[in-house]
Amino acid sequence: MSDTVHEPKTDSLFDAPPMGEQERMVEAILFASADPVSVKELNDRMPHGCDAAEALVHLRKRYEGRGVHVVKVGDAWAIRTAADLGFLMQRETVETRKLSRAAIETLAIISYHQPVTRAEIEEIRGVGVSRGTIDQLLEMEWIRFGRRRMTPGRPVTFVVTQEFLDHFGLESARDLPGLAELRAAGLLESRPLSSGMPQMGDGDIDAEEETDEGQSELFED
Repeated sequence: MSDTVHEPKTDSLFDAPPMGEQERMVEAILFASADPVSVKELNDRMPHGCDAAEALVHLRKRYEGRGVHVVKVGDAWAIRTAADLGFLMQRETVETRKLSRAAIETLAIISYHQPVTRAEIEEIRGVGVSRGTIDQLLEMEWIRFGRRRMTPGRPVTFVVTQEFLDHFGLESARDLPGLAELRAAGLLESRPLSSGMPQMGDGDIDAEEETDEGQSELFED
């Protein structure tokens, strides 16, 4: 009868790490992931032989009663703020809206020449102004309708608003950078202005009341 020789058991490089270490791995992955992570994705990212499902069971228990929980989202898992503490995470957010070049130029012209009509804006820019451009600025409440001009057709004028000033930290439109600076920065085309353009307040009895309204940061958005 031959003797059976048993080789001493040695740790293999392919042995899975201890469960405590697997928990740490799962915790690190979930913490760093903006989106929920499936068990398969966890196993794919962890060393060979790991059991992400079991690690999740232990990790979930460890987070019970804490400020954040390990929660199941569909077929995936994530670390999320405890439901009863959600009110602490509320905050106001500012929606960033990008303006087209046409909108930037139109807003700049209104800021510097208010009160100004659409025809005057087009004369300064040298191109037509689409209704969509004006509508966008009105919707953002950065411009508003001013007094109608006392000229044939009584065209409506546009002026910038107090909201525009507040947004860019201005006391008045007089704090805006000069037109020459804007042109030097490439933010306005170097077109000669019409000598017949009315100056601020020309033909509008409300001119002084409506001039206090734009800023340089606008032209960097």
